Amino acid sequence: MLSPLKFCKGLSLIELVVAMTILGVLASAIVPLTRMTAQRAKEVELRRNLRTIRTAIDDYKRKFDKMPEGPLKTGAGYPKDLQELLDGRDFGDVKAGKIKFLRRKIHDPFHPPESNSDDMWGWNLRSSADKPDSTNWGKEDVFDVYSMSEGTALDGKTKYNEW
Repeated sequence: MLSPLKFCKGLSLIELVVAMTILGVLASAIVPLTRMTAQRAKEVELRRNLRTIRTAIDDYKRKFDKMPEGPLKTGAGYPKDLQELLDGRDFGDVKAGKIKFLRRKIHDPFHPPESNSDDMWGWNLRSSADKPDSTNWGKEDVFDVYSMSEGTALDGKTKYNEW
Protein backbone atom coordinates (compact mmCIF):
# COMPACT_ATOMS: atom_id res chain seq x y z
CA MET A 1 0.00 0.00 0.00
CA LEU A 2 1.30 3.42 -0.92
CA SER A 3 1.55 6.19 1.59
CA PRO A 4 -0.62 9.22 0.98
CA LEU A 5 2.43 11.46 1.43
CA LYS A 6 4.26 12.32 -1.74
CA PHE A 7 8.01 12.60 -1.70
CA CYS A 8 9.21 15.66 -3.60
CA LYS A 9 12.55 15.66 -5.29
CA GLY A 10 14.81 18.75 -4.93
CA LEU A 11 15.21 21.51 -2.40
CA SER A 12 12.90 24.30 -1.42
CA LEU A 13 13.93 27.94 -1.72
CA ILE A 14 14.22 28.29 2.06
CA GLU A 15 16.60 25.31 2.29
CA LEU A 16 18.79 26.81 -0.43
CA VAL A 17 18.90 30.23 1.29
CA VAL A 18 19.81 28.63 4.65
CA ALA A 19 22.55 26.52 3.04
CA MET A 20 23.98 29.53 1.19
CA THR A 21 23.94 31.61 4.39
CA ILE A 22 25.83 28.92 6.29
CA LEU A 23 28.40 28.63 3.50
CA GLY A 24 28.79 32.44 3.39
CA VAL A 25 29.44 32.62 7.14
CA LEU A 26 32.01 29.81 6.93
CA ALA A 27 33.77 31.41 3.95
CA SER A 28 33.93 34.82 5.67
CA ALA A 29 35.63 33.17 8.64
CA ILE A 30 38.10 31.14 6.56
CA VAL A 31 39.41 33.88 4.24
CA PRO A 32 41.06 35.98 7.00
CA LEU A 33 42.55 32.84 8.52
CA THR A 34 44.16 31.84 5.22
CA ARG A 35 45.57 35.35 4.76
CA MET A 36 46.99 35.28 8.29
CA THR A 37 48.45 31.83 7.70
CA ALA A 38 50.17 33.03 4.51
CA GLN A 39 51.58 36.09 6.30
CA ARG A 40 52.76 33.94 9.21
CA ALA A 41 54.54 31.60 6.78
CA LYS A 42 56.30 34.60 5.19
CA GLU A 43 57.30 35.85 8.65
CA VAL A 44 58.81 32.46 9.51
CA GLU A 45 60.68 32.48 6.19
CA LEU A 46 61.91 36.04 6.82
CA ARG A 47 63.26 35.12 10.26
CA ARG A 48 64.95 32.02 8.85
CA ASN A 49 66.48 33.91 5.92
CA LEU A 50 67.75 36.73 8.14
CA ARG A 51 69.30 34.20 10.51
CA THR A 52 70.96 32.33 7.64
CA ILE A 53 72.50 35.42 6.03
CA ARG A 54 73.56 36.97 9.34
CA THR A 55 75.16 33.68 10.41
CA ALA A 56 77.03 33.56 7.08
CA ILE A 57 78.27 37.14 7.63
CA ASP A 58 79.37 36.27 11.17
CA ASP A 59 81.15 33.11 9.97
CA TYR A 60 82.91 35.16 7.28
CA LYS A 61 84.07 37.67 9.92
CA ARG A 62 85.30 34.88 12.25
CA LYS A 63 87.24 33.28 9.40
CA PHE A 64 88.72 36.68 8.47
CA ASP A 65 89.79 37.34 12.08
CA LYS A 66 91.61 33.96 12.23
CA MET A 67 93.44 34.72 9.00
CA PRO A 68 97.19 35.34 9.25
CA GLU A 69 98.43 38.88 8.61
CA GLY A 70 99.31 39.48 4.99
CA PRO A 71 98.22 41.06 1.74
CA LEU A 72 94.90 39.15 1.70
CA LYS A 73 93.83 40.62 5.04
CA THR A 74 92.41 44.00 4.07
CA GLY A 75 89.31 45.87 5.18
CA ALA A 76 87.10 45.48 8.24
CA GLY A 77 86.64 41.75 7.75
CA TYR A 78 83.15 41.71 6.29
CA PRO A 79 82.20 40.63 2.74
CA LYS A 80 82.22 43.40 0.13
CA ASP A 81 78.76 42.30 -1.06
CA LEU A 82 76.33 39.41 -0.66
CA GLN A 83 77.65 37.71 -3.79
CA GLU A 84 80.98 37.16 -2.03
CA LEU A 85 79.21 34.95 0.51
CA LEU A 86 77.94 32.86 -2.39
CA ASP A 87 81.11 32.86 -4.53
CA GLY A 88 83.48 32.39 -1.61
CA ARG A 89 86.83 33.90 -0.67
CA ASP A 90 90.38 32.69 -0.36
CA PHE A 91 91.50 33.26 3.24
CA GLY A 92 95.07 32.15 2.61
CA ASP A 93 94.58 28.54 3.67
CA VAL A 94 96.14 26.36 0.98
CA LYS A 95 94.15 23.26 2.05
CA ALA A 96 90.76 24.95 2.17
CA GLY A 97 91.07 27.17 -0.90
CA LYS A 98 88.01 29.32 -1.53
CA ILE A 99 85.48 29.08 1.28
CA LYS A 100 81.79 29.60 0.47
CA PHE A 101 79.32 30.69 3.14
CA LEU A 102 76.00 30.35 1.27
CA ARG A 103 74.80 27.74 -1.23
CA ARG A 104 72.22 29.90 -2.97
CA LYS A 105 70.81 33.41 -3.09
CA ILE A 106 68.47 34.06 -0.19
CA HIS A 107 65.70 36.56 -0.87
CA ASP A 108 63.42 38.68 1.31
CA PRO A 109 60.00 36.97 1.12
CA PHE A 110 58.17 40.28 1.58
CA HIS A 111 60.24 42.13 -1.01
CA PRO A 112 61.70 39.82 -3.67
CA PRO A 113 64.29 41.37 -6.01
CA GLU A 114 63.00 42.96 -9.21
CA SER A 115 65.58 41.20 -11.36
CA ASN A 116 68.01 38.32 -11.12
CA SER A 117 70.88 40.81 -11.44
CA ASP A 118 69.90 42.61 -8.21
CA ASP A 119 73.14 42.63 -6.19
CA MET A 120 71.32 43.11 -2.87
CA TRP A 121 68.92 40.16 -3.47
CA GLY A 122 65.94 42.24 -2.29
CA TRP A 123 67.49 43.22 1.07
CA ASN A 124 68.58 46.54 2.51
CA LEU A 125 72.21 46.46 3.65
CA ARG A 126 74.39 48.21 6.23
CA SER A 127 78.16 48.43 6.17
CA SER A 128 80.43 48.42 9.21
CA ALA A 129 81.07 52.13 8.66
CA ASP A 130 77.33 53.05 8.61
CA LYS A 131 75.45 54.27 11.67
CA PRO A 132 73.25 51.59 13.31
CA ASP A 133 70.02 53.31 12.19
CA SER A 134 71.27 54.21 8.72
CA THR A 135 68.94 53.52 5.81
CA ASN A 136 71.60 54.03 3.10
CA TRP A 137 74.26 51.43 2.40
CA GLY A 138 77.76 52.93 2.36
CA LYS A 139 78.96 50.09 0.05
CA GLU A 140 82.23 49.55 1.98
CA ASP A 141 81.17 46.04 3.03
CA VAL A 142 78.12 44.11 4.27
CA PHE A 143 77.80 44.24 8.06
CA ASP A 144 74.04 43.57 8.32
CA VAL A 145 70.93 42.88 6.23
CA TYR A 146 67.33 43.84 6.91
CA SER A 147 64.02 43.69 5.10
CA MET A 148 62.91 46.39 2.68
CA SER A 149 59.30 45.83 3.75
CA GLU A 150 57.61 48.65 5.64
CA GLY A 151 54.86 46.25 6.79
CA THR A 152 53.98 45.54 10.39
CA ALA A 153 54.35 42.05 11.83
CA LEU A 154 51.41 40.01 13.11
CA ASP A 155 52.33 41.02 16.67
CA GLY A 156 51.08 44.51 15.71
CA LYS A 157 54.13 46.26 17.19
CA THR A 158 57.27 45.64 15.17
CA LYS A 159 58.03 46.41 11.55
CA TYR A 160 59.73 43.82 9.36
CA ASN A 161 62.61 46.21 8.58
CA GLU A 162 63.43 46.36 12.32
CA TRP A 163 64.00 42.60 12.69
